[in-house]
This record gives sequence, C-alpha cells and structure tokens, in this order.
Amino acid sequence: MTVLGLDTSNYTTSAALFDGRTGRNSGKLLEVRPGEKGLRQSDALFQHVKALPGRLEELGELKEISAVCASTRPRAVEGSYMPCFLAGESLGRSLASAFGVPFFAVSHQQGHLAAAAWSAGRLDLLERPFLAWHLSGGTTELLYVEPQGANVRAQRIGGTTDIAAGQLIDRAGVMLGLDFPAGKALDALSQQARERPRPFDVKVNGLEFSLSGMENQVQALLAGGADSTAVAAFTVDTLAGVIRKVTAAARNAHPGLPLLCSGGVASNSRLRDVLTGSCQAIFAEPRYSTDNALGVAILGRRLLEGGGEG
Repeated sequence: MTVLGLDTSNYTTSAALFDGRTGRNSGKLLEVRPGEKGLRQSDALFQHVKALPGRLEELGELKEISAVCASTRPRAVEGSYMPCFLAGESLGRSLASAFGVPFFAVSHQQGHLAAAAWSAGRLDLLERPFLAWHLSGGTTELLYVEPQGANVRAQRIGGTTDIAAGQLIDRAGVMLGLDFPAGKALDALSQQARERPRPFDVKVNGLEFSLSGMENQVQALLAGGADSTAVAAFTVDTLAGVIRKVTAAARNAHPGLPLLCSGGVASNSRLRDVLTGSCQAIFAEPRYSTDNALGVAILGRRLLEGGGEG
C-alpha cells in the first residue's frame, strides 16, 4: 500500500511516496528575491500551485496509490492556519477523489516529527511519549509528544517567545550578504571561523527564551569589524547554547524520555554536535530535517492501516 504525501510549507513544495518501508521525496525551494527576508503568503501559494506538477512528475508514474495525505496547517492546534497549505490540500483532495482512495489531513509539524523519526531509524518513537524540538524558520518549539491513534499529539512546553531560530539565522545571513534562506550557507561559514566570539547570554525563563536581542548583537559585531565567519559562529553557537540549556531543564522535568530534533535548523552541524554530545539527541538526516512531504506520507500510511484513527 503506497501513500502519496503532499506538503506546501512556507518555503518548500514537496511530494513523497511511502510504501511502509521505503520512501522518496521530491522537494523544491520557493524563490525569494535577493536581499529579501521572506515571501508574502499570496506569492508562496502561487509558487506552490506552479511547482506541484513538477514534484509529481519527478516521483514518476503514480501506480497503485492507496491513499493521499496532505499537511493542511502548520500545527495541530486550534487557530493554526496559513494559506500556503491550501495548495497541497486542494490537490490532495482532488487526487484522492480521482483515484477513489481515502484522503487524510495532518499538520506540517506532525509530518516533521514522523520524517525525523523514520530517517533516524526510530519510528518506534511514535508509539510512546518523547520530547522533541521543532526548529525551523517559523517555529522554535519544545514539544511533549505522545501517540494519538495512528498519529501523534504534540504539546508545546517551551521554546521562543518571539522570533524563531530559523528567522534569526536568515536575518543574520541577510546581514552577511547570504541568499535567503541562509541556513546552509551560514552553517558552512561558521565552520570556517578561526575565532569564535563568546556566545550571547540569552535570557531563559523556565523552558522559554527570547532571541529578539540577538539581531542587535549581530549588528554590533558587524559594526565593530568582526569577520563574517566569526559572526556566523557567534550566531550558531548562541543558538546551540540556549537550546542545550533549555533541553537540560526539560529532561530534568521529564526524566528518561528520548529527544528527537526536527525542522530545517536541526540540520545545523554545530547544533547537532552539541545536542548529540550533551544528551544523545536523535536527529534526522539533514535532507529530512528540512521541510519535506515524506513524514506526511508516513503518517498517511499509518492512518490508512489504523482505519483513519488519529
């Protein structure tokens, strides 16, 4: 039973197939003009509509599709909504009707968790409670995750109170003249640093923290003549440090639970080194940390096997 998954997030159009064992994902970043820090939702929606046929063509001929699953909102909580997800949902419902198969709706965040667990070889995590970070351009949330039928329920227990980790990385990258989104380029730049400035002391309150002051710190370093590699290192070291600190507090409050890291920022090499060394965190392969439809397809397969319960 092969399931087609669709995900039309804020910056990536993707489609995937999952047969219960193997999966294939086809993704394409949305285009952002040089120097700009993001896209309007109307522009993102338009680009998704144009890009989806190409994602399906790259997957090859769709044979024996047993169900279609799409992410229809950012998170599975009341009021969570972004117009860009309408592109994937609309196509998904149309294809399900044409194929005469069930359609399932999940959230973008649930898809991230499933993709990370599968990529790490730990789909068993979806069968019991665990802690998770969802680190992306729009979300920096620490989650308590537990099974919910064939799906998962993710409860926010911590994270940022203002800008997301990915937003900080992208804004710092734009200041350094990098293309948006800047995650990969900033990571590579930070690895070249010969000098690493002392990380900024981010204010932490329980399991929550604020990153808004970091923009001024980056600007100050640049104004003071700091090398671009040092600024990049300062940015990622600060993020890794505060996430490690909050993770330690969460593990004290929830002892014994494994930690899964998902989202595009979770592909950052510094963060992976810090959290792997400090708490044996579980990471997806970098290509499945970023936005993708494979986790959506995986959940669709689980929902199909569970009779749609989730």
